[in-house]
Amino acid sequence: MKRRVIIILSLCALAIIAYFTASKWLIRHETLTFHDILRGDREVTVDIAVRRDREMEAMAGMIELPVVILSHGNTVKHTEYSFIANMFAARGYLVVSIQHDLGTDDPMVTQVGEEYVGRGPQYNRGIFNILFAIDEMKKFYPNADYRKLTLVGHSNGGDISMYFAKRHPELVKKVVTLDNLRVPFMTDGKIKILSFRSKDPVFKPDPGVIPDDEVRKKAGITVVNTEFRHNDLSDRGPDQVKATVLEKLLKFLDSRPGADKQPQTGRPIRIDYGLFAAVAQVPESRSVRAAGRALESPPVPAANVLSAAGGNISAPAVLARPVPGQSISRACPRSFLRCRRRPADEPRASPNLPVARAASDCGSGFRRACARIP
Repeated sequence: MKRRVIIILSLCALAIIAYFTASKWLIRHETLTFHDILRGDREVTVDIAVRRDREMEAMAGMIELPVVILSHGNTVKHTEYSFIANMFAARGYLVVSIQHDLGTDDPMVTQVGEEYVGRGPQYNRGIFNILFAIDEMKKFYPNADYRKLTLVGHSNGGDISMYFAKRHPELVKKVVTLDNLRVPFMTDGKIKILSFRSKDPVFKPDPGVIPDDEVRKKAGITVVNTEFRHNDLSDRGPDQVKATVLEKLLKFLDSRPGADKQPQTGRPIRIDYGLFAAVAQVPESRSVRAAGRALESPPVPAANVLSAAGGNISAPAVLARPVPGQSISRACPRSFLRCRRRPADEPRASPNLPVARAASDCGSGFRRACARIP
């Protein structure tokens, strides 16, 4: 009996280790710091969360990543919403968590009687931060949809998200707020809205922020009333809070079938990254057909891809096929990441060429993939 218990516990431990190892490989986080010269070289730091396979597909021009902009609450850091960022990243989103407040900023004060209790300057600064971060992110992820944003924000970040949606509705598809208190919801029904409300005596929404039941029903606004405290709606909260938020959030995203899925065109290509497999719909273009032919053969194991990329998964070596006896790092060396468009009249690769230039316009040197032409 004791031996059986030990075996079961060992298996559970292995399962947990495997889970966290797979999760760490599946989702990539990166911190980027930009400087806005138009605002006195203001520092804008963002944390990126993206699923590695979707990132590689976007770099290869196969898909366009949907984008989430995540805004933190007052006194909470932009990195303290990892449970939400990882969920969206696992769903195939590019998640950009922005640090809005700096230590050199004036303290946020409450001025009763003024619009948004005097926090308009912070909301406008948040809008500038989001627009600036989007412009910078386009340089790193050009194949992402910055015209249909999903805005997620906690407390003051929820107000920034709602304020941004009011000012730039043409750029917003969904808004998710975690107990925002100042900016009233949009009620025209053009943007899907989900809001979690805390039961915290210290944090009460201003009058008019949350519309009544009839208006919410007409506008398609979903309000989730919880028993949680205001500051629990972040990584600081207990697991029960996180589980509830994620459950409701997933239902919200799935409320319209295919609402958060990529448009599927062309023919399916199976891509195996060792830990999991994905099926991508590849457009029928000359350059991508070459990549498709390379992918239809047995896939390169994930370990080889990581090795070829030197630990940096952003290197799109996964689309390269090594010739017999040749390592994948030789088949798609880092110098080949600066590939260029193969003219239509260019002959097929000779056996002496390790990799043919099969992907279109690599941009800054790593945004498209090199694929071997058989």
